[in-house]
Amino acid sequence: MAIDRDKNTYTVAFAAIMVVVVGSVLAFLASGLKEKISENERLEKQQNILYAMGINENVDEGSVNFIPTDRVAVEFDKYIKQQLVIVGDEITEDKEAYLIDLQKEETNSKKGAVRRLPLFIGEKDSEKFYIIPMRGKGLWDAIWGFVALNENMVVQGVYFDHKGETPGLGANIKQRYFMDDFAGESILKGDRLSGIAVSKGNNDPLNKIKDDNEVDALAGATITGDGLSAMIKKSLQLYRPYLENIKSKS
Repeated sequence: MAIDRDKNTYTVAFAAIMVVVVGSVLAFLASGLKEKISENERLEKQQNILYAMGINENVDEGSVNFIPTDRVAVEFDKYIKQQLVIVGDEITEDKEAYLIDLQKEETNSKKGAVRRLPLFIGEKDSEKFYIIPMRGKGLWDAIWGFVALNENMVVQGVYFDHKGETPGLGANIKQRYFMDDFAGESILKGDRLSGIAVSKGNNDPLNKIKDDNEVDALAGATITGDGLSAMIKKSLQLYRPYLENIKSKS
């Protein structure tokens, strides 16, 4: 008996079969690639942390070049001397602290769990770097990054990234010219933890003033800039007791 392909039942059945088939194929591919995806995410985090503390392969004023994936694990072990996890007043070492998911930790904290805060201590040219991970909200979706501080709470470098900011506008938070502006800025205002604001009224386009807790805003990206400012301030406040302890010893 011939199948009547004009019937709605045929169309629905065919669509249902295709959904099952395509879904099964995608699930199989996702399962097969899961280990590779996890490995890429691990290497990317290591690259980002190292970039924030100035370990990269930048060759000119405009490039953003990470340590290659085939070398980054070795370089990470070389420069990152400690990985800490801060839980309330307790601080422990964990060699995989960099894998802590900040989004999950924030979600869990809203449910009453104590948030785990990863922090990395690096060393380069006999100088210590305290690298703090951050996560916040831009215009369209998540933004995140790392800020590297010295013992005087002066920024030594940063790295920012985003999920869906507008190309040419908010997406420029990951451009070299913007990230470089943060180097040399203090996160303190007097003795108070302040953070660094992305300010439209900064009046310092060449970023020569380093004691104003501000960098020049990106053109056409006010909401992304505000989100980044809030992310930095909120993240630093989470680490405030630890940072104040470092500052008191300097």
